Amino acid sequence: MVTYLKQSAIIFGFSLLGEALNRLLPLPIPAAVYGLVLLFAALCLKIVKVEQIDKVSDFLLTILPLLFVSPAVNLLESWGIVAPHVVTIALLVLSSTILVFAVAGVISQLICGKVKDHGMDS
Repeated sequence: MVTYLKQSAIIFGFSLLGEALNRLLPLPIPAAVYGLVLLFAALCLKIVKVEQIDKVSDFLLTILPLLFVSPAVNLLESWGIVAPHVVTIALLVLSSTILVFAVAGVISQLICGKVKDHGMDS
């Protein structure tokens, strides 16, 4: 039980730091993104070890689908407005997801120092 409390405190601490940055910096970035980036950087820099947050992280990933129930119900309630644009929305979601995956992959490799010079001599 104490393990879960400690791990939750670490994750919520990074969330709190994200909220603080969101209030301090005049950028249109959600607080959750700040918190995730800070936690990711702390993991890459070995400030936080995976073992320090693994149990609570696994639990949160397990219940993640439950967090989408409410938005899905709201979407169904607005189906009359959404239906004429469903193909456009699907294409936008698909293309933006691919773009986010690509950018997140490159940035995470840069942060962790995994990107090597691929023969680019000056």
